[in-house]
Amino acid sequence: MASEIHQICDQYVDDLAAAHPVLATDIGVAGHEEELTDYSPEGHAARAALARRALAAIEGATPADASERAAKAVFTERVGLGIELHEAGLELASLNVIASPVHEMRMVFDLMPTAEPEHWQRISARLAKVPDAMDGIRAGLLAAANAGNVAALRQVSKVAEQCETWAGLHGSAGYFDTLVTGARQVSGVPESLHGELEHQARGAQEAFAEFAGFLRAELAPLAPSKDAVGEDIYRLWSRYFTGANLDLRAAYEWGWEEFTRIENEMIEIAGRINPGGTLADAAKALDADPRYRIEGQDALREWMQQLSDDALTSLRGKHFDIPDAVMALECLIAPPGGPVGAYYTGPNEDFTRPGRMWWAVPPGKSEFSTWREVTTIYHEGAPGHHLQIATSVFQSATLNRFQRMMALTSGLAEGWALYAERLMQDLGYLSDDGDLFGMLDGQLFRAARVIVDIGMHLELPIPAGYGFHEGEKWTPELGLEFMLTRTVTDPEHVHDEIDRYLGWPGQAPAYKIGERLWLAAREDARHRLGDGFDIKDFHTKALRLGGMGLDTLREQLAALE
Repeated sequence: MASEIHQICDQYVDDLAAAHPVLATDIGVAGHEEELTDYSPEGHAARAALARRALAAIEGATPADASERAAKAVFTERVGLGIELHEAGLELASLNVIASPVHEMRMVFDLMPTAEPEHWQRISARLAKVPDAMDGIRAGLLAAANAGNVAALRQVSKVAEQCETWAGLHGSAGYFDTLVTGARQVSGVPESLHGELEHQARGAQEAFAEFAGFLRAELAPLAPSKDAVGEDIYRLWSRYFTGANLDLRAAYEWGWEEFTRIENEMIEIAGRINPGGTLADAAKALDADPRYRIEGQDALREWMQQLSDDALTSLRGKHFDIPDAVMALECLIAPPGGPVGAYYTGPNEDFTRPGRMWWAVPPGKSEFSTWREVTTIYHEGAPGHHLQIATSVFQSATLNRFQRMMALTSGLAEGWALYAERLMQDLGYLSDDGDLFGMLDGQLFRAARVIVDIGMHLELPIPAGYGFHEGEKWTPELGLEFMLTRTVTDPEHVHDEIDRYLGWPGQAPAYKIGERLWLAAREDARHRLGDGFDIKDFHTKALRLGGMGLDTLREQLAALE
């Protein structure tokens, strides 16, 4: 790992961590815990200049072996696309309901350790910087607006509402007030630090409240009411999320075919669950079945943890090689205010912070149906995100830090996690018809995403033969209707999802597009290797490749022996 190319990649991670402390905490690079990122135009420009210098250095370096060729391809594609997004003004204008600087600012505190008094000292120091950091985000958004680049009104309004929730303006305690109460559970924290934490928490919440006011009063009047971003912007975001240059219309057509295939599969299972009924009838029957019901958020978290632990233990050795460090996965209920659903955060470099599965639930919800969520545990945990991401972080002997911690794409990761759901069926973990129906529900939902995401942003016509507003062009209203009537996903989740697609163009199709590549690569390896094909060996080698885009992944998987 001492080659020039690997050294450039490692140095870039160090340099970017210093320039982007929030990212440093996210990916688990230590040493920047008391700082926050400068999201102002100057901060964005400095990080873009850093990326250009590193990219020029990589392009001028000659790979000496296959490891270096792979590292160069990964770095060039990923960093190059980041520069394209910056130059298009999309990075500076970033504002959506799920993944933007505003969310990074709030979520970074979820990832900070809290077990020792010195941890709380660092949290206090970082909290003190929230107001200035929020001012930087505001300056960036105004600069983007002056250049004619503003997020759609839907995103501006929804993010304002999220900020108000985190500020404690919607009837519940603010996020930061709740955060600092945790210091009371740690012995050795002096009373002076408690007072400091409470003061800094109030300041952070005031900053979020003021930012919400800015969004409503200053940015919203500049925001377009139209949600669709159009083909040029969509294509750039699609390349970023997938690492592939897709034929968008072919992907849209394939989405319809895949949706129909999965729908027919679900109809067969529904006939066993509720003979003679519809998919919605089968879902209603499962929701009413006490075998699949959990009461209370604490019980949900305990169920998540148990199922996750069981999966890791039973998969280890038999189906996957799982190092000791990767066996730790912590399951938590996410703080309120964000979109509904589950998400994963990875471990830090030395695994002192474990991988974590977070479940965001609607406020006040206390009843949960597990038939929908067994497959979600496998998606977010093992053999899904946790196994893939933590395995990558563990490969310090063969991958540079950029490959291990910064090169992940939605196409690679979400594609693998969706592939992992189907794999669990193949391995016999979804023999219960309710759990199997839940997995297929998730698959159907992801196929619908391909259709709706591409359809809404490119405003494509709805084809004949599928029984849904044939010949009309997609709108957000039709997207919501399709997801509510043609899938059996929880309606609360669906409403959040439409907002997500419209603010995060090109990300949602990455799940099925990525899964399709993983399935094709496995069959290609089976065909090439014949009797020598071993699926455990294929998975082990594939997971140790680290992060990359789908086009690069296709080449790397084709070279596996």
